[in-house]
Amino acid sequence: MAGQTQQNSVGELVEESSLSEYRRALSLVERLHRQLLDVVKDDLDRAGHDDLTPVQALLIFNIGDAEWSAGELKSRGFYLGSNVSYNLKKLHELGYVESGKSLHDKRQIRLRLTKEGGDLRKQLDVMFQRHAATLSPVGGVESPDLVASNKTLTRLERFWADQIRFRL
Repeated sequence: MAGQTQQNSVGELVEESSLSEYRRALSLVERLHRQLLDVVKDDLDRAGHDDLTPVQALLIFNIGDAEWSAGELKSRGFYLGSNVSYNLKKLHELGYVESGKSLHDKRQIRLRLTKEGGDLRKQLDVMFQRHAATLSPVGGVESPDLVASNKTLTRLERFWADQIRFRL
């Protein structure tokens, strides 16, 4: 029945349809994350990069041409929920990432991609370009759909960040 409400554990009324759609969105975000990792893993396997996990590959992609500290990568969410220190150590051992002291703070270690890391990042970018080119004809997803989705996902990200920041 439309407009039906129920009381949550803190006594607030929640519209049943809103709760149902929120739960559906949570499930979808979780599945999309896993699916993205599977797609990246498949592309890595085809290219012969069996030394990397998809999380490590996305970390390489997000480092890009910039220099970052491990803390910056973690605070910006580029670690994808995994152990960023472990993954950065592995990427360093595999020769995809190099480190150096910060010019401004000698205690801070800055990370950047090596040539091998940069080459892998380019391969990942080609994959994402291929996806973008086929998104409409194969997936039926148009640019305005992405704009609307990104707007909603950004709001959801902000909402969740506020839940933590302000203990809502």
